[in-house]
Amino acid sequence: MLLAIDVGNTSIMVGIFSGEELVYSFRIDTDRTKSPDDYGIILFGKMDEKDISPSSFSGSILSCVVAEMEEGVAKLVEKYFGHRPIIVGPETRTGMPMRIYSPEELGADRIANAVAAYHRFGGSVIVVDLGTATTFDCVSEKGEYLGGVIVPGIELSTVALYHGTSKLPKVDPEKPEQVIGKDTVECIQSGLFYGYASMIDGLCAKLKEEIGSSPEIIITGGFAEAISEECACVNQVDKDLALHGLRLLHELNSQIFC
Repeated sequence: MLLAIDVGNTSIMVGIFSGEELVYSFRIDTDRTKSPDDYGIILFGKMDEKDISPSSFSGSILSCVVAEMEEGVAKLVEKYFGHRPIIVGPETRTGMPMRIYSPEELGADRIANAVAAYHRFGGSVIVVDLGTATTFDCVSEKGEYLGGVIVPGIELSTVALYHGTSKLPKVDPEKPEQVIGKDTVECIQSGLFYGYASMIDGLCAKLKEEIGSSPEIIITGGFAEAISEECACVNQVDKDLALHGLRLLHELNSQIFC
């Protein structure tokens, strides 16, 4: 079995694969104050629920965008699973030519998303990831990574609006019943929910023009299912896209690093 871990700024996604099948996945809140052993307790608790033993794993791969946590999580895997994980970084083989200025700056999660999406569709694709930051990643018909767009995520925008004003409340970014809000909370929720949906449609239209083809559009991340209902451009929703990308990256790199 393969253990795939995707550490994000807000949450940690864990996937357990048997061959190509994702048999179990779960999410843990990212908490920089927790020790690797604290995360180990949570991880083993989740695995015990499914009667999965650490000895079942023959490999692992780690994607981490929180620099100060990367080595701690890697050592956790090494300590409890008996091997060091492949860590996605600038030297990782992707099978995807990078047509950008500084490939070393590209986030590991965005690499995993792009690889998984291209492998699924076999042609040009745009990946929209609704995480702490909302990212758009573009892949050409030939499988080249072209670049993308980064904007503040929905929750980050909610917090910024609350802290940057004196009277606006902090709200849960839920879908309101209609676009026209009838009070302050509804107005903020409408701006966040319908605003982001409209932004996705608008940016994807412009990205399609620059790509010069008709890319498939796949959306992932915590708000993907809810937001996609209001997006005309989205072809597919996959909350586990990055995990599938990590499996593919492990397949490409296991002979090199293991």
